[in-house]
Amino acid sequence: MLKKRYARWMYDWEYRLTTRDENRVVRPLEWGFEWVEPFLEAHGLSAVAPSPETLRDDAAAEAAMVKINEALIRHGEELFGYERPTDYRLEERYPMLYPTNVRPETLAHDAELREMAAAGKMETAQFLRFTSPERTPYAENDMVNARWYPAPAHKDPKRPKQAIVVLPQWNADAFSHNALCAIFNKFGVSALRLSKPYHDIRRPSELERSDYAVSANIGRTISACRQAVVDIRCCVDWLEEQGYEHFGVLGTSLGSCYAFLASAFDKRIRVNAFNHASTAFGDVVWAGQSTRHIREAVEQAGLTQERLRALWSAISPISYYDRFASAAAGGPQKKVLLVYAEYDLTFPREYSLEVVKAFRRHGVNFTPRVLPCGHYTTGETPYKYIDGWYLGSFVWRAFKELREEKAAGGGAVSCAEEEQFTVAGRQ
Repeated sequence: MLKKRYARWMYDWEYRLTTRDENRVVRPLEWGFEWVEPFLEAHGLSAVAPSPETLRDDAAAEAAMVKINEALIRHGEELFGYERPTDYRLEERYPMLYPTNVRPETLAHDAELREMAAAGKMETAQFLRFTSPERTPYAENDMVNARWYPAPAHKDPKRPKQAIVVLPQWNADAFSHNALCAIFNKFGVSALRLSKPYHDIRRPSELERSDYAVSANIGRTISACRQAVVDIRCCVDWLEEQGYEHFGVLGTSLGSCYAFLASAFDKRIRVNAFNHASTAFGDVVWAGQSTRHIREAVEQAGLTQERLRALWSAISPISYYDRFASAAAGGPQKKVLLVYAEYDLTFPREYSLEVVKAFRRHGVNFTPRVLPCGHYTTGETPYKYIDGWYLGSFVWRAFKELREEKAAGGGAVSCAEEEQFTVAGRQ
């Protein structure tokens, strides 16, 4: 009885949080072939590109997009491959919020930050900038942005430099997950907090929300995912240039999808924290509370969940489980944390459990953790502290194990270092 009451209370709370933003826009279904055709042409896959006659018939267009997804999966190395950027630079500027909701308290906070910046009453921050290998019609989106949190130099010069790329949730403002990065610094781990495509400073001026990252435009959503994945890998390239040896990635919600795909195609990424995870991109969009406006658009076009799943199969983790497992088996083993929520209305629990089963079936070395809340309530007290503990303790332990691995049994970590995480977790 108590468990049922708790579940009802949690679902009610979760529903209220997912419906408080009233600026979600229902945009009509678009196939978006123009977003994938340049890639197809550049990689000798023009045979699967649609003909002009195809574009005039929805059934033929859908079939063509399914064939394109099948081809992209077969050519995953090329899909998530890239040419290394040559214009890396660090930029110093005032950090701004870039809110995605229009709630009065959020807009007031944004206005306060802008006033402080104008008066020079806030500290500047460093941001890594470079041009994304995936080009779009939006210049601001193509300029990658990652806030840089370098860890202080360690007193032991032989200690390997370690870093993690952090990706917040869909529609996150520019301050989301910054506190995690500061905690990682206390462990001696540097962090790049990556702005995903179409988020915060990368968001086109025509948008209030980060709608173009996930939308009823099938091809644009594929392009946004490809861009996010190659941007992560480019961040690792830059870190490698700075002398870092051990790399990790932490992704929340949509960020966990991007993080998984990046790790599946990059053996350098050893530490993996997937905070809310699911199997198929289309399943989450169809069944999730946060994407109900997108489902409305695709339903109006007559699509079903199964058909939507096929249209986004090329950007679904389920298509690359073998690849992820082989990336771990073909080199140093990956360390993986999988966090999911018991009462999730956005990444439904049934899909997260499928990830657990798949990881076990493929022999992935992972640790599952379950939150007694939902997707949005993860950001509320006390659940955000539980989630923070799961993420922080895993990242601390995983990087510690990598240091021990490099030392090849050269002795235990000092007691002072053992205590470092506990102290950081209390701050």
